[in-house]
Amino acid sequence: MTIQLHDTLKGRKVPFEPLREGEVTMYLCGPTVYNYAHIGNARPAVVFDLLARILRRRYKLTFARNITDVDDKIIAASQESGEPIEAITARYAKVYNDDMGALGVQPPDIEPYATQHIDVMIAMIEKLIDEGHAYVAEGHVLFDVGSHENYGELSKRDLREMIAGSRVEVAPYKKAAQDFVLWKPSDDEQPGWDSPWGRGRPGWHIECSAMAEKHLGDTIDIHAGGQDLVFPHHENECAQSSCAHGGAPFARYWLHNGFLSIDETKMSKSLGNVLLVHDLVESIPGEVIRLALLSAHYRQPLDWSAETIASARRMLDRLYGAVRGIEVSAEARAAAEVPESLVTALEDDINTPKALAEFFELARTLNKSNDPAEMEVLAAQMYAAGDLMGLLGSDPEAWFTGEVKGDVASDEIEALIARRNEARANKDWAAADGFRDQLGDMGITIEDGPDGTTWRRS
Repeated sequence: MTIQLHDTLKGRKVPFEPLREGEVTMYLCGPTVYNYAHIGNARPAVVFDLLARILRRRYKLTFARNITDVDDKIIAASQESGEPIEAITARYAKVYNDDMGALGVQPPDIEPYATQHIDVMIAMIEKLIDEGHAYVAEGHVLFDVGSHENYGELSKRDLREMIAGSRVEVAPYKKAAQDFVLWKPSDDEQPGWDSPWGRGRPGWHIECSAMAEKHLGDTIDIHAGGQDLVFPHHENECAQSSCAHGGAPFARYWLHNGFLSIDETKMSKSLGNVLLVHDLVESIPGEVIRLALLSAHYRQPLDWSAETIASARRMLDRLYGAVRGIEVSAEARAAAEVPESLVTALEDDINTPKALAEFFELARTLNKSNDPAEMEVLAAQMYAAGDLMGLLGSDPEAWFTGEVKGDVASDEIEALIARRNEARANKDWAAADGFRDQLGDMGITIEDGPDGTTWRRS
């Protein structure tokens, strides 16, 4: 079966066929490194990490995810804190990679930094000027949107309507409000590089086009990112890259994940509901966050709530519970194949809800088996499926006893249970109930039996 992907440009699901047989190039817009990544930033990183894993089963994949380390927000952060730009970007680039790693996101094959590709950007801008698609004005270089007849095709926007309805204040050096900056001047306090148009720095959109060209070629197979990037970022990338390459398409397939909300409310700084991955991984296992992000189809909206996390934790408990106590040899794991039904679901436009249903069906089959040999084979298949989806990466016993990073430690739980038992022995029922409630708030369910008190994660 051919892999099926929903192409934003075509507006429908289509068979995937790479430009070169057996090889695939993919580019994902990475972070602008001036602050911690929020949970919405993590969704494309996790979703397209899974796509990379899917593609690597069939193809030789070259996957690039950039680091934007020159940007007005970075400059503002440096001016506000007094910290050098290089220190800010180096710190937050490392934090981003560490936090995404905690979610099981594998490093890309190529991680280009914008500041290391200024020469490539300047060369692309010069080509756009020479071809009549860009112009110089007051130290700026701007892309002439009107020179590209297909502008708006990706985002399904009509340029004439955009011009008629424009409320953007037109800078005096712009021919039209929709024209966007390729190069801008820098003052003495701002980072800058020498160029044919004076000392300055690149605009955001040209960075990705130039880095993709440098490492993946004029036309790439897949360009991915969040739905919020379709316009203007990806629309502008699409236009400038095609114009710089004689009309050749920038990407053959455009993939975008849906928006993420918090408790059915848009995430925003003004509402104070921005959830940072760096904070979440301190109290929630990365696998739980990953599964929560994969629980809905990637193109659909995802609402993030306490129940989203609790549901993902319960699902992982079921998966880990199925393989708990089963010894699986290295030979069995090496020989194991991911169930075809699960692979088929993932190759059908990354259908994670269907893939997870197949995963749980495999777990049910394992739970019903009493044959040790069959149980080892099924458990090995569980681990193979987990490797593909970025799940089941912890030891099952460690998972249930709280030794997984980001979870409540087992010794803390045992200490609270001991204090509850002491309160019960002293017939201090109010205190005992208080400790039970405290454990419940931590996601721990306790059960009293003839052999003492046992606990499990809710």
